[in-house]
Amino acid sequence: MSAAGAERTQVPAEVAEPLLRVAIAKKVYRRAGTEPVEAVRNLAFDVGPREITCLIGPSGAGKTTTLRILLGLDTDYEGAVLPDPAEADIAMVFQDPRLLPWRSVEQNVRLALPRPDRAKNLDDLFESLGLAPWRERYPGALSLGMQRRVSLARALAQEPRILVLDEPFVSLDEAAAAGLRGLVVAAVEQYGTSVLMVTHNVDEAIEIADRLLLLSGRPASLVATVPLDTPRSQRTRGWAEATRSGLAQRYPSVIAG
Repeated sequence: MSAAGAERTQVPAEVAEPLLRVAIAKKVYRRAGTEPVEAVRNLAFDVGPREITCLIGPSGAGKTTTLRILLGLDTDYEGAVLPDPAEADIAMVFQDPRLLPWRSVEQNVRLALPRPDRAKNLDDLFESLGLAPWRERYPGALSLGMQRRVSLARALAQEPRILVLDEPFVSLDEAAAAGLRGLVVAAVEQYGTSVLMVTHNVDEAIEIADRLLLLSGRPASLVATVPLDTPRSQRTRGWAEATRSGLAQRYPSVIAG
């Protein structure tokens, strides 16, 4: 399913309780012999059910730090993430696919599952991601785009409530990136997964997101939350260009014109 062909699933406001709440009052890096560096300040946002939320900000703004905190990989900060990351049912897709080269595609996916679940039927998942013919291949035989599909399959096999993506389409050609964007949108529609995606690519965020979270430069704080209510099937090139232009005028520190 292409990103352009998938409709946004509407969730009534009265039942749309956030799946994740992030409130980082302060995150400071302190290293011996250097001045402290404040990476994040008063950054608060949530992740709602069955939606794609894109986190956009300048390079070095603290996006990766924010991801590490909400994943529970960094606990040295002031604030809170609710529920606790260990209980939030989050799966992560990194920019680097991080596949084991001596394991097949299918083995890489199954190894991410708890041992009792490793024999579960994954036929539909491999089919939906276009990986069925590649199940017995090894990562070295795959393009970067296909390796990232495997990484996405590995995350979705865990049936997470929240899928976190860190620059998942960077360095791919447009055809490969468009294919992966479509797969992410389809995952929301098919599995009910919520997505939090960090990206520098404003155009791809406008194409697939339900909400944009615009961050300031370091220390990162929330500049604006921008809902994109136009259904994806109606997001024409003209609409996208007008949306980007409007964002650049309102938030020039975040969005380049």
